[in-house]
Order: sequence, then structure tokens, then C-alpha cells
Amino acid sequence: MMEQRPLWDLFVTYVGRNYMRILNLTGEHVMISLVAVGITVIVCVPLGIYLTRNEKAAPYIIGLANVFQTIPSLALLGFLIFVFGIGNDNAICALFLYAMLPVIQNTYTGIRSVPKSYVQAARGMGMTDFQILTKVQLPLARPVLVAGIRVAMVWTIGTATLASAIGGGGLGRLIFSGLSSIRNEIILAGAIPATLLALFADWILKRAQDHFNPAARAVRLAAKYGPPDEIH
Repeated sequence: MMEQRPLWDLFVTYVGRNYMRILNLTGEHVMISLVAVGITVIVCVPLGIYLTRNEKAAPYIIGLANVFQTIPSLALLGFLIFVFGIGNDNAICALFLYAMLPVIQNTYTGIRSVPKSYVQAARGMGMTDFQILTKVQLPLARPVLVAGIRVAMVWTIGTATLASAIGGGGLGRLIFSGLSSIRNEIILAGAIPATLLALFADWILKRAQDHFNPAARAVRLAAKYGPPDEIH
């Protein structure tokens, strides 16, 4: 009876023979995720800003975004086949719908958390509503906004592995191929890069979130210039 090779040995051998395919699929995975999150930011940040100006609509819009979170991923992908067909367009649309909630909610919450006294002071200085938004509210809301994008990005990278179920690209092709052929090394060849991508994106956006945090900025300025009583 032939001795079964260890899983790690099989995995290393498979990666060594197919590393170019893994790299190509990783590139597709990154592209799909970035496009989906990019569209989400372009659409949902202005929508979150609009909701701070129209409080009555906020529960309905945020509630609708929350509904999409409750729909199973494969069911949503299957439903969208009737709209977009199979391929990456379907996957990007589904990922956009899943990523909406954290971006809308954090934009809305971040701007509403800016103290009203700051807004009143800016208005007293003669700033327009647009200037108050861009120079006061958005800069102060950036840590909360980036936190929402961070959550959306990690969710998107993980969920994008299902894109191959409807003919899309990405690392999900390896995972589904491994499942269909009952080869764990192929599953790992797709799952491990997807996990590393999600962790890397989370680390990058966590650093951005900390960079925009007012307390962290104060610490950096104090370290660079010294406490206020030492500045002459």
C-alpha cells in the first residue's frame, strides 16, 4: 500500500508547480476586491453624508443596507445572475451590496459625533456648509470612516472567494477546485493567500486609522516638537 504524503509536503509541491497561476489568481482577487470597495466608498460616503442632512431617511437606508447582510452570499450571487449574468460583474455587485453597511454607518456616525460646538464655531467664522464639511467634520470623522472601510475591505476579501461559484475569478477558483477534487493542498493554496490578503489589508487600514486618530496625532506632535510649554 502506498504511503500517503503529508499535507504540508503536498501543499509545497503544488505551490512550487503552480505558483504563477496562484499569483495570477491573487491579482484577480485583489482587483475584484479593490473595485468593489472603491465603488462602495464612492457611493456610500456621500450617501452617509446625505443622511446626516436628512435624519428621517437614515433608519430606512441603513436598514436596507443591513438587509443585504442577512442574505446568504451564494443566494445573492445566484439571484444577481439574472441581472448581470455570470462573471466578475456579478461578483463585484454582490460585494458592493455586502460592503455598504459599515461604510454608510461609520460615515453617518463619524460626522454626527463631531461636537456641535465645533460646527457652530466654524459657522461663526463665516465658513459655508461645504467648508465646514471638508475642513471640520470630515477630518474629525476620518478615524471612524476609515474603520468602516477597514471592516468592508476585510469582509470583501473574504467573501470574494465565492466569486468563482458564478464564473468569476480570484482565489476561490483554487478553493472550489480543491473541494471538487477532494485535494486539501489545492484548497490551502487558495485559502492561505486569501487569508494573508485580508490580514495585510486590515494591518494597512489599521495604521491609517491610527494615523488619523486625534489623540495619536497629538502624541506624534508632542514627540516631534515637545510639550506646548517648551515651544518658544
